Amino acid sequence: MKTKEKKNPKSEITLSELTTLILQAMHTYDEIDDHTFREIIADIINQSHQCSTLSLEEKRHLATKLFNRMRRLDILQELMDDQEITEIMVNGPEHIFFEKGGRLFPSDLKFESKDNLEQLIMHFFSSANRPLNEAFPIADLRLPDGSRANAVLPPIAPDGPIFTIRKFTGIRPDIHSLIASGFITKEAALYLSHSVISKKTIFLCGGTGSGKTTCLNVLSSFIPKNERVVTIEDSAELSLQGITNLVRLESRLPGPDGHGGIDIGQLIRTALRMRPDRIVVGEVRGSEAADMLHALHTGHPGSLCTGHANSCYEMLDRLVTMVMAGSTLPYDAVIRQIAMGVDILVHITRGKDGRRYIDEISEMRSITDEHFRIETIFTYEEEHGLVKRQNP
Repeated sequence: MKTKEKKNPKSEITLSELTTLILQAMHTYDEIDDHTFREIIADIINQSHQCSTLSLEEKRHLATKLFNRMRRLDILQELMDDQEITEIMVNGPEHIFFEKGGRLFPSDLKFESKDNLEQLIMHFFSSANRPLNEAFPIADLRLPDGSRANAVLPPIAPDGPIFTIRKFTGIRPDIHSLIASGFITKEAALYLSHSVISKKTIFLCGGTGSGKTTCLNVLSSFIPKNERVVTIEDSAELSLQGITNLVRLESRLPGPDGHGGIDIGQLIRTALRMRPDRIVVGEVRGSEAADMLHALHTGHPGSLCTGHANSCYEMLDRLVTMVMAGSTLPYDAVIRQIAMGVDILVHITRGKDGRRYIDEISEMRSITDEHFRIETIFTYEEEHGLVKRQNP
């Protein structure tokens, strides 16, 4: 006679069952901080007959897994905790990628289902009061640690929820580390630092993830300490260095009823009433460019801005389009105002090997026949890096 095979208690353990028990235990608390929450998880695991055969190390691993699932980013938390990973890309529940050292790698991690991934995303966005549902299937969010997240839900994303996190590493590079990494040369760094001190308006442009925000943060360290600076962003990413008289403003999306939204243009107009010495706009990408241009012409030179473009000249063309979308000025007037308002353009690129560096620095000159005229001061050469051009 065959003996009946004993079931392995470990195989009977399900996260969903333990999650239910934890949620039931939480009902007796009004507010639960992370420390108390960890204690509740530990108590549930120790009291569970299913977990009685687990070793102490296995119980700790299970407790961490439950905590990450209910309070953090579930299976993505180990990628968040890796200091060398700078970006996490989730293309549905089974396709997760991450950026490390400027290169992309696939991850072995997988979510249990589309619903599991969607619940994680919805939880984070709802806790931050950001609408994300069928009516608003696209949203941005700044996580508590300063990282920035973007989510897209089905049916806009037919293969499952898309979740992208640009991590805030906590590292604040200075100009010396940018020079050491090859991001900029010493001569170009000296040129830009003097430009900031002398209140030249600088426009940083480049592709997504090229290093525009990092460069802006570093250049801000050269702003004189006695100046009042107002920063304006869609999602607060800037970390200006050494500025004591600093005002930070962040836009807000409309609520579910379509009201309550505050856009970048409104914040720029508000900033003008705050007596700023400089206005720093995290990213100019729409009709708010008209308000920014107005600010530059009303006694606020020395501003720093970023935008998306493939070259310095293309950034100017994009600025024209954006300004005309937000004003009634004729084309020739817009051209003149941009030429008078912007002093220096810096283009930042990202190479095929993932390395980020400045490949062009140009100065604005006068306009000719309703066209911009810029002079390239520094240009990138493969053998020598960023070098200063010799005037003919």
